Amino acid sequence: MGKAFVYGMSVGGENFTDRVKETARLKFNFENGMNTILISPRRMGKTSLVKKAMSEVSNPSIKLVYMDIYDCRSEYDFYNRFASVLLKETASRTSQVVDNIRQFLVRVSPKISFSPEPLSEISFSLGITPKEYQPEEILNLPEVIAKEKGFHIVVCIDEFQQIGELPDSLTVQKRMRSIWQHQENVSYCLFGSKKHLMTNLFQSKRMPFYQFGEMMYLGRIPTEDWVRFIVARFEKYGKHLSPELAERICSTVDGFSSYVQQLAWNLLAETTETATEENFNNAVDALLAQCSGLFVEQTIGLSAYQLNFIRALCAGIHTDFGSKKVNDEFPLGTRSNIARIKSALIERELIEERPEGTFLTDSVFERWFIREIGKK
Repeated sequence: MGKAFVYGMSVGGENFTDRVKETARLKFNFENGMNTILISPRRMGKTSLVKKAMSEVSNPSIKLVYMDIYDCRSEYDFYNRFASVLLKETASRTSQVVDNIRQFLVRVSPKISFSPEPLSEISFSLGITPKEYQPEEILNLPEVIAKEKGFHIVVCIDEFQQIGELPDSLTVQKRMRSIWQHQENVSYCLFGSKKHLMTNLFQSKRMPFYQFGEMMYLGRIPTEDWVRFIVARFEKYGKHLSPELAERICSTVDGFSSYVQQLAWNLLAETTETATEENFNNAVDALLAQCSGLFVEQTIGLSAYQLNFIRALCAGIHTDFGSKKVNDEFPLGTRSNIARIKSALIERELIEERPEGTFLTDSVFERWFIREIGKK
């Protein structure tokens, strides 16, 4: 029997719920060579959606390549990851990986290791440096491979916001855009977990990737779809959950997909036969405890002004932070200081600006903050 609920990792199979329209659209883009930029808050299931759409593409002339660049800290870190994943994923069998390296990267001497286990994958390190290859050559590698092998490549890059964190990032972005925009046999799906960085990369007219592809915004899965899914999963595992409690799971975590699955899992673990109010409260307590370490880390080093700003948000204040009434209760300093507070908290991904005001990005963090820090 598989897992009832999955969180903290990409979700597939029967644990993937809804996203029918988004999956169909993304699959359509993959099959028709459209570049796609996927933007949403954290914990909304971007990676799961991309992998779901990839799994539904059956055209043998389309090769889909997924890579995660979260730990890339330099330009050539990225090029090595980019090239190695491309060479591995465009090989039809394990032994062909070596052939790909010899054919498409003749000037490197990779370190290759084979495991004696029959089902283990080949592992290798390319060690690409500026001495062997210029950036433009690596960036054009998918086009070279696609032309040689006669198929279209879709390159899906997770945590793409890391590109904006690289040294001399603007130059790197210009190189990427100048090469990728002319490729005829390759398309890209770029997505990441830091909404404000992704938004800056792709929505600012001064940035190289402005209008690079279709923008997709991933919102919340409708509550009614979650309720059906959660109730059915409980029933499958021999337990009962009322639709009302299933709906409260969604409202408690503001519909964030990963949190919905995590809280549902906690409640399933607390439930013997039929989920009760006490079970639900215990599940919420468990969720806050599970997230506590992360939230403590996020608040370490915050100034008194920044903590007061978060307190104001928790109290339901989302505009007019410079007013005397707000500052009497939550001292924030001058208007220029408030602007600096906002900038710092946005950089930490703790708050976000919406048309209706400023809000905390994470409803579970808000619950934890009220309980653990509150008016201290």
